[in-house]
Amino acid sequence: QVRLVESGGGLVQAGGSMRLSCAASGSIFSINHMGWYRQAPGKQRELVATITSGGSTNYAYSVKGRFTISRDNAKSVYLQINSLKPEDTAVYYCGGSIATSTSNIFSYYWGQGTQVTVSS
Repeated sequence: QVRLVESGGGLVQAGGSMRLSCAASGSIFSINHMGWYRQAPGKQRELVATITSGGSTNYAYSVKGRFTISRDNAKSVYLQINSLKPEDTAVYYCGGSIATSTSNIFSYYWGQGTQVTVSS
């Protein structure tokens, strides 16, 4: 059983900042890359940022320079969000490519999501 739990969402004014956290727990043998995704009302889920086990990062064009993804250990990932805009309003999901045994077979797991609302 693997769980990803996000925290840190809420309501913030445009121009403000927020830090999202995600912690993975359970029967984890290895974690490859982790990432943040978001889904706005009426839209498909989209990639925000990813980070590999080696620390390489990748960002959606719309968030480059404002969002920063980081990891402080193998099981936690963070998203620092600065200069928030109303269009950043969405449910933010944490995801991770995780192996639960020495078979080295990775599956992608998702958190339950955390709401970020940016007021203008």
